[in-house]
Amino acid sequence: MDFEHTKKVTDLVVRLEDFMDKHVYPVEKEYEDYFKTTDNLWKSPPLMTELKEKAKQAELWNLFLPESERGAGLTNLEYAPLAEVMGRVTWCSEVFNCTAPDTGNMEVIDRYGSEEQKEQWLEPLLRGEIRSCFSMTEPEVASSDATNIESPIVLDGDEYVINGRKWWSSGAMNEACKIIIFMGKTDPDNPDRHKQQSMILIPMDTPGITIIRPLSVFNYVDPPFGHAEISFDNVRVPKTNMILGPGRGFEIAQGRLGPGRIHHCMRLIGVAKRALELMCQRAENRIAFGRPLSVQGSVRESIALSASEIEQSRLLTLMAADKMDRYGNKEASDLISMIKVVCPRMACEVIDRAIQIHGAGGLSDDFFLAGAYSYARTLRLADGPDEVHLSSLAKKIIQRNQ
Repeated sequence: MDFEHTKKVTDLVVRLEDFMDKHVYPVEKEYEDYFKTTDNLWKSPPLMTELKEKAKQAELWNLFLPESERGAGLTNLEYAPLAEVMGRVTWCSEVFNCTAPDTGNMEVIDRYGSEEQKEQWLEPLLRGEIRSCFSMTEPEVASSDATNIESPIVLDGDEYVINGRKWWSSGAMNEACKIIIFMGKTDPDNPDRHKQQSMILIPMDTPGITIIRPLSVFNYVDPPFGHAEISFDNVRVPKTNMILGPGRGFEIAQGRLGPGRIHHCMRLIGVAKRALELMCQRAENRIAFGRPLSVQGSVRESIALSASEIEQSRLLTLMAADKMDRYGNKEASDLISMIKVVCPRMACEVIDRAIQIHGAGGLSDDFFLAGAYSYARTLRLADGPDEVHLSSLAKKIIQRNQ
């Protein structure tokens, strides 16, 4: 395996880092302060529109979408270092139209959608004119086992009727969210439990949709994106809104989640790397008991362990991306499970050490660490909890070693 990046990728990394230095870091505080004064938490700050236009002009737009002519033509391995750079500021992937859940939803429509679906929804998503959400998790069942999903999708003539309650529909609170990818059951009696589910497109303004509330994570409501609890009451959409076909929901999910997990893990590595940098700066500049914190053995240990764990996670994630590119998501599923467990745990550990070295300030919003920890901890549950990935991975390892 050769993880030496091509000139195309190294050039993109340099351009992206330069863009971050010139346009993102200088307005980071302004972006975050906007939500302390606005009456509308679910509208992006005006500066986001300006940043998006600058990103388009810099040709740093839609960098994801492997194996698609609509994106930048990058493989998962090539995109990985770019996701790491964007991950250093938890909200800035939107600047480059590379933020979840839009990336996963665009990949779904690009890979599995009809031409009509692509024209109506994919194109405006790719232009950054609208946003989207993904509604799978349900409050009444353990959604870590997606076969538990109960929300019915029932064919009635030329329409599907959808009922149910979803939560943790990330991005649904944002006023630019115009389309939902909804996962529910079209064939609950199918003996193959992985062919009972389907995914269907539901416009956000469809009658019968009610936003119940935004959900908070450690008291963060994550503006302007939000994680919504949503009620669907006899929601009707044309049957042409079905993606790929009835009973294909799990098949679509597997195609969607592989690249998305690479994106999440590399963004987490970017967050952790920035936390390590702040840890080092704080340790050098903070004096306790007459000496810099950096001379304390426990502080040095925290820094050394953090650097080691970041590099381990990065190499494992690049290995997973490389295997996906070479052999496909299914063949790389063991490594994908590994990184989905290793990277969020690593990021939580590194950020927690950084918080500790920052003292009480690390718990406040004077630094980015508290919000970063909330983000990292969330990803130990999003796209499947650690326990599910560990169980699946162990099963594969046992079978391989019989």
